[in-house]
Amino acid sequence: MLRRVGPHHEIIANGVFLMDTRNGESERLMVNAAADRMPAGTTMLIGGLGVGFSLREALGHPSVGSVVVVEREPSVIEWNRNELGNAGVLADPRVRVVRADLLTYLPAAGRFGALCLDIDNGPEWTVDEGNASLYDRTGLAMIGTALAPGGVLAVWSAGRSPAFTAALAERFGAVETLEIPVPRGEPDLVFLVIRSRSDRGN
Repeated sequence: MLRRVGPHHEIIANGVFLMDTRNGESERLMVNAAADRMPAGTTMLIGGLGVGFSLREALGHPSVGSVVVVEREPSVIEWNRNELGNAGVLADPRVRVVRADLLTYLPAAGRFGALCLDIDNGPEWTVDEGNASLYDRTGLAMIGTALAPGGVLAVWSAGRSPAFTAALAERFGAVETLEIPVPRGEPDLVFLVIRSRSDRGN
């Protein structure tokens, strides 16, 4: 559901608040952190269109050659084209919007210089139970095959997740965690890992 609150919009799923147009600081940080570390001129995949903050930021970064946005909810794509005012951004020739579930799209999608995942509310806070499999060891193995050597994975989360951090470290090595303060409660987080350039396997 898209809800208007004064000059802003909120997206609600199953009665749970997901995101709004008020700030977007953590989404922009996620994209910039990944783009700063990705191989220059490669393609960034953004999992979850949201309200368009991540896509806008990616298009403004010099290292991002092109962007694939994977969004499974057709209503979110339509809201971005209409009420959210992002029609011009979606029409940019560097952008391809794919209406699909990331879990089914990614295995045959090829390899990317960066994957920025803003799916649900992160590993510990999934509104849709099906999204939880993206964050387990099987999901991370699938993600690893979609990263080019030297590629970056950035994952947004509404809170800490020791189990997910351990799984990331097991698959990719060192995990960098960035914190974004919020008005109430614990900070939003962005987890960052880089696929080794010597990692040539699946």
